[in-house]
Amino acid sequence: MRTYKMKYGKETVDFSIPEKNLIGVIESNSIDNEKTEEEIILDALENPIGSKRLSEIVKPGEKICIVISDITRAWQKMGSYLHYIVDELSRGGISDEDIVFLCATGSHRKQTEEEHRILLGEKLADRFKVIDHDCLDEDNLVYLGTTSYGTPVKVNKIAMDCDHIVITGAIVFHLLAGWGGGKKSILPGICGYETIMANHAMSLGPEMGSGSNPEIRSGKVINNPIHEDMLEAAGFVKPSFLFNVVMNSKGNIAHAVAGNYIKAHEAGCKIVDNIDGVEIDKKADMVIATAGGYPKDINFYQTIKTVINAKEAVKEGGVMIIISQCSDGFGNEHIRKIIQDFDTLVDRERDLRADYSIAKYIGYYVSEVAQKHLLILVSTMEPDDLSMANIYVVKTIDEALDLAYKMKGKDLKTYLMPHGANTLPKLK
Repeated sequence: MRTYKMKYGKETVDFSIPEKNLIGVIESNSIDNEKTEEEIILDALENPIGSKRLSEIVKPGEKICIVISDITRAWQKMGSYLHYIVDELSRGGISDEDIVFLCATGSHRKQTEEEHRILLGEKLADRFKVIDHDCLDEDNLVYLGTTSYGTPVKVNKIAMDCDHIVITGAIVFHLLAGWGGGKKSILPGICGYETIMANHAMSLGPEMGSGSNPEIRSGKVINNPIHEDMLEAAGFVKPSFLFNVVMNSKGNIAHAVAGNYIKAHEAGCKIVDNIDGVEIDKKADMVIATAGGYPKDINFYQTIKTVINAKEAVKEGGVMIIISQCSDGFGNEHIRKIIQDFDTLVDRERDLRADYSIAKYIGYYVSEVAQKHLLILVSTMEPDDLSMANIYVVKTIDEALDLAYKMKGKDLKTYLMPHGANTLPKLK
């Protein structure tokens, strides 16, 4: 037996499994980059991909909208890079009064003034205000047209009234769009609720009973209708410039890309795939995964990222032990209701199709995963919270292992995923 440690909330938990059963530990590939964060940021801005420098695109007197992520993405350290973008605009003759920061809240809540200060960082917090996009404010939306998928594209009027839109963010694997960052700053970021829901509803198959759409998954953009629809919507907006970062497992900026919003983003996706896309030779009987501790395991809503990635490493019918404290419980009322209010997956799907929301889709999806696997959650949540979805909740990892061995036998070939929210296993 060998003892391993994994992060759980703000602590770590220990557990032991037979060494002979361990296939491997799925971790990000290390890519050496000895540059400082400042050097990484400046190098990207000074060497844009498929574009002139931002300072060469803008002209004095023009209005600039910088679209930033909301507080749920604070881990991307916006305060570390936004002031360099402002410096670049200043180099192009743009004054502070001609710059507006618009927060791409999508369908998320509005934020506090203190949260705005965190997003801007100390160098900009006293110079600028942040405007939160409100997807339900129809009077502040502009209709730009309909995509080939039938999505009516309504976009924030403040952004569209500016001469240039600069989109910022971080590139990670994303369960719906394939990749975060890039066009997601536009849709869902600054689009209307109707636009967001029409786009995200394509996460389901075409007919009732078909469940989730198999073309929609992390790291996939080819024939992914959500990605393609988002890209069409962004094409209506035509952002002038993109700046996206790539974070490492320590929470630092490891890479950055800038320039054309399509070409630069594609280059960034390749970097993320090389780091966090981890090839495996075969799938396992069991996977033990953690998001990587707080705040990535703060609630069940965030836990879905670990579930989605861990699923790729385990056989259908295998065991998934997800270590996620969920100190804030479900984290979303829609998830709780779609899990607890229905007895069957079909009933959940019917409700989701009648009134789609992203949170409800997450609740549906994890129920779908639990139908095909033995899903055990090590958490502070209560067993009754998730029992309707056939998810077993236990307090310790030893309880989880005992349950797995009891139901599936002790000789379970196993993968460990210590950073499950980020690493995506890819079968060779």
